[in-house]
Amino acid sequence: MTGQEQVEKAPRKRSLFFVFLPLILFAALAAVFAFQLASGRDESVIPSALIGKPAPNVSLPAVSGLQKDGQPVPGLDPAAFKGQVTLVNVFGSWCVPCRVEHPLLMQLGEDKRFRLTGLNYKDKNENVLGFLDELGNPYAAIGADMNGRAAIEWGVYGVPETFLIGKDGIVAYKHVGPLTEDSIRDDVMPAIEAALKAN
Repeated sequence: MTGQEQVEKAPRKRSLFFVFLPLILFAALAAVFAFQLASGRDESVIPSALIGKPAPNVSLPAVSGLQKDGQPVPGLDPAAFKGQVTLVNVFGSWCVPCRVEHPLLMQLGEDKRFRLTGLNYKDKNENVLGFLDELGNPYAAIGADMNGRAAIEWGVYGVPETFLIGKDGIVAYKHVGPLTEDSIRDDVMPAIEAALKAN
């Protein structure tokens, strides 16, 4: 092989490498995604620094003008967590998944063994009133987090999220994303039952 032939073959080998490079990268990414899907890991379970710690000591004002059964709905008061199991649902009227999970919250709100409260995230008062007027109000109390600072204290990644607070005021469970019938049956209700049995 002459020097001229060697020079011509080198670029051809390099050009073949660059032709197959996107295919190799695609195959590697597909393998990573397939591994994640096959792992069976629940992506809605995100570790929370709050689990096992006291609920944030952040009081929030009530949604102005909101009533339930003819009485004003109070704001979010962390002192009210002590002595009873409380489910805190972070929602917004602008949040589509919040609208999807809302009928399930209406069902949960009927269970009087625990208290269902809301943390309304970055919302306008009139929008919250309209949202709850249209879909119903399952909450015993709702705190208006107009600027989103309370949600930061709670470690909220996005809405909706739901926290379970035990009778001792300690965060026992966190669900990220909209509640579903499956997540309520398999995760939320067992966590609530365990919290109700705890001293």
